[in-house]
Amino acid sequence: MDLEMIIQSEEKTGKILTEFLRFYEDQYGVALFNSMRHEIEGTGPPQAQLLWRKVPLDERIIFSGNLFQYQEDNKKWRNRFSLVPHNYGLVLYENKVAYERQVPPRAVINSAGYKILTSVDQYLELVSNSLPGTTSKSGTTPILKCPTQFPLILWHPSARHYYFCMMTEAEQDKWQAVLQDCVRHCNNGIPEDSKVEGPAFTDAIRMYRQSKELYGTWEMLCGNEVQILSNLVMEELGPELKAELAPRLKGKPQERQRQWIQISDAVYRMVYEQAKARFDAVLSKLQLARPAMEAVIRTDMDQIITSKEHLASKIRASILPKAEVCVRNHVQPYIPSILEALMVPTSQGFTEVRDVFFKEVTDMNLNVINEGGIDKLGEYMEKLSQLAYHPLKMQSCYEKMEPLRLDGLQQRFDVSSTSVFKQRAQIHMREQMDNAVYTFETLLHQELGKGPTKEELCKSIQRILERVLKKYDYDSSSVRKRFFREALLQITIPFLLKKLAPTCKSELSRFQELIFEDFARFILVENTYEEVVLQTVMKDILQAVKEAAVQRKHNLYRDSVVMHNSDPNLHLLAEGAPIDWGEEYGGGGDSGGDSSSPGVPEAATLSEKRRRAKQVVSVVQDEEAGLPFEAVPEPLSPASPDSVTELRGLLARDLRAESPPLANGAPVQESPQSMAAPEAAPPPASTPASPLQQLPPGKAVDLEPPKPSDQETGEQVSSPGGRPPIHTTTEDSTGVQTEF
Repeated sequence: MDLEMIIQSEEKTGKILTEFLRFYEDQYGVALFNSMRHEIEGTGPPQAQLLWRKVPLDERIIFSGNLFQYQEDNKKWRNRFSLVPHNYGLVLYENKVAYERQVPPRAVINSAGYKILTSVDQYLELVSNSLPGTTSKSGTTPILKCPTQFPLILWHPSARHYYFCMMTEAEQDKWQAVLQDCVRHCNNGIPEDSKVEGPAFTDAIRMYRQSKELYGTWEMLCGNEVQILSNLVMEELGPELKAELAPRLKGKPQERQRQWIQISDAVYRMVYEQAKARFDAVLSKLQLARPAMEAVIRTDMDQIITSKEHLASKIRASILPKAEVCVRNHVQPYIPSILEALMVPTSQGFTEVRDVFFKEVTDMNLNVINEGGIDKLGEYMEKLSQLAYHPLKMQSCYEKMEPLRLDGLQQRFDVSSTSVFKQRAQIHMREQMDNAVYTFETLLHQELGKGPTKEELCKSIQRILERVLKKYDYDSSSVRKRFFREALLQITIPFLLKKLAPTCKSELSRFQELIFEDFARFILVENTYEEVVLQTVMKDILQAVKEAAVQRKHNLYRDSVVMHNSDPNLHLLAEGAPIDWGEEYGGGGDSGGDSSSPGVPEAATLSEKRRRAKQVVSVVQDEEAGLPFEAVPEPLSPASPDSVTELRGLLARDLRAESPPLANGAPVQESPQSMAAPEAAPPPASTPASPLQQLPPGKAVDLEPPKPSDQETGEQVSSPGGRPPIHTTTEDSTGVQTEF
């Protein structure tokens, strides 16, 4: 890409960012007012039953293992030791020795916006579609040749692609589940506890795209603010660059494809850096102005509300008849179909969460009966505490969302992809699983303070399990109903706005004079107009969800069910320090907590921490052996990526055996989580025999979970908070780390 093209791209990026940031500044004042009004009026969803964990994965490692990665600079495959830490950024080290010596990683990949592909053919199709006219002829050498039949490719429409391969299908499935968890988490990069900046940003994105006549859901609304902003710029800049550069690319089709991927990645990095600088500057300016804005809102809250309601009444009188006709003719008939399409896979997913939770606790209880009671409890609870973050055990829950389709409706309502709804439901599933596990942990920990015998403990576990399942039934019902309402609004509101735009949009400017100048930062005509449109369809959406709640097949509690707070002290149990099961009950001291204690010299504590950093202990535990990809000195690479026979031999040498299965059927991998000193590392625990095999002959055991019921149960606690933002880096071809 020549200098002139770079300058043009920078200028175009600056123009797009300037225009967007005007929308963001406007939306910031509106979001601040809405947040303060919400806080004063105290409106919100019903209280949750389950407790929520404040720091779910503090300094934990989700997964570790070795991957073979394709290096684009020398066109060779290399063995990389890989970690997935608590922030879900995939970390690639030269090898395990480099990790143990605390050598900086080769790359840290934030996978927001990426798709995971499991075949080279899928990848080549996407690459060919991204640059028309470069489809390779049959028999020609493709852009990428994988040495095994089990690739995993991270594809992004604008940024760099990453190529990995495994030796077995089981390893491919395992890593696919792990990387999909990374994508799911990183896509959800804007913290939910951001009550001003988050809503202001997402509303500004929507308003900006609507100003360009782009309505409907947007697939690239994923990642943190700077990533989303970069995607927004590339949505406009990418096609222009492609039209300008595609005719100038030289060489065979695969070479032109490779050139375009490199150019697109270079432009994306330039856009990212420019977007980060501009967005940070505007955000700092707004945060400095925020105290003065808050003072005005507190002083004039009543007047601002009165002014906004007056404006809304005038807009309503003007556009309501048109909006109601549009809703009646074009939206109302389709709401039941959309809702049914959403509810079936979602309800199946939440039922699977319930079943997995029941099975894990029941298995643990059987192990307590058969393997020494409380002496083993810490070990079992340490594993159970991370159930929601175990990609393999949660996979059966997430897979229930994959069949979600909006056939016919997707085109009608301009839904670019259903992935946004799938991932949102899956995130809710993970949160509800962790809430159920944490509530169970907290209640069990309280019970252990009474010093129960083994028999009493097993009865208590069963009683607590049933109690938590009732709470889960209520909370999952509330979460699903809220998810359905939000999804229906996401689908229908942009459609309505697009339908009404030709007749209503031009009339909005005359309402500007109704807003006092002092309140112009907190009341916008466009936002008030959208709220009026939302109100026209909200009644139908609420009614549709309410009617669905009485259908037993969806396991939704009716709104008439009132939950009584029968656990007034439950909330207080969660206020203490997090439970360290390994420390308290001797389940192996590698739980990740601080090992320091009174009387231990600080130098010794620091030395212990340094030693612990050398061993990786993960949520996905390896209970039998080492890594299936054991880190060894890196073998000499073949002369070229086409030397497939030689490369397979090198791969086979690094992969002596497959992972043994866990007792529950999930494959295992070497553990990364909290660190114990390698010199004093506890020996790997052997996999226990199935609890069913150890029961007395003729002993019947009911392993079926109790099904959700519509009957009244009751307790109330607060709902979960937000997630920390993601800030990780990725590496360019020269090894320079760039924040992504």
